[in-house]
Amino acid sequence: MLKIQEIREIIKLIDQSSIEKFTYETDGAKIKLEKGSTVQNVIPVQVEEQSVVVQKTPEVVTEKVIEQKAAAVVETPVVADASTYEVVSPMVGTFYAASSPEADDFVKVGDKVSADSIVCIVEAMKLFNEIEAEVSGEIVEILVKDGQLVEYGQPLFLVKKD
Repeated sequence: MLKIQEIREIIKLIDQSSIEKFTYETDGAKIKLEKGSTVQNVIPVQVEEQSVVVQKTPEVVTEKVIEQKAAAVVETPVVADASTYEVVSPMVGTFYAASSPEADDFVKVGDKVSADSIVCIVEAMKLFNEIEAEVSGEIVEILVKDGQLVEYGQPLFLVKKD
């Protein structure tokens, strides 16, 4: 069975290569990646004994999405200028601004953060992954909404570095 880390590695390798389309199949698991296009078909995939549907859709979906577009992939965070840092999503999943619906958001615009401050959670395959700020500074913009589906490498926050 493919593990999420193995899928991430495949995505990175394909992104760094000149390959436009890639399909991998092993032990009942199948993954299909295409650069610069939207996948229209739905492909069942077995990952760590969970059924996953690969699809590209603009709305929030209940199934987990394991598809990437080369345009959304960013190997290193992109900065708008030397003093601004983009905190990006390390995976495809659902963005959550707080640990639970009743809890306060991890951060708000204007909050000071350190490199190890938790700024959000990205849920992928029923695993809740805490995302750290990676730099010290002030949150200047939150680029996604709570509950929004995010892509691998998608900017989540802008932080003005100290």
